[in-house]
Amino acid sequence: MFQVSLDQEGNIFLTGRFDASQQQSAMETFNRVIKSAIVDCSKLEYISSAGIGVLIATEKRLSAGGHHLQLKNLNAHITEIFRYAGLEAIFSIT
Repeated sequence: MFQVSLDQEGNIFLTGRFDASQQQSAMETFNRVIKSAIVDCSKLEYISSAGIGVLIATEKRLSAGGHHLQLKNLNAHITEIFRYAGLEAIFSIT
């Protein structure tokens, strides 16, 4: 099961398994983000290439206006995937 939520400050919370079956609903939430935001991944168990694509598309859209996503609390496995894919050059990961 996957959940994505957006709080009043614009922070995004990802929970569960983010795969292609969740891409459309996640994109609807990420499209509401209009300024720099923190993406809390503390409850994210898995992310597929489709999920990564949502993050990249959002970062690309935001960076055109001088804003960015900051990814926080990635588990060791997801951090490793981002590192191998070279995504540390695109995202701020803390």
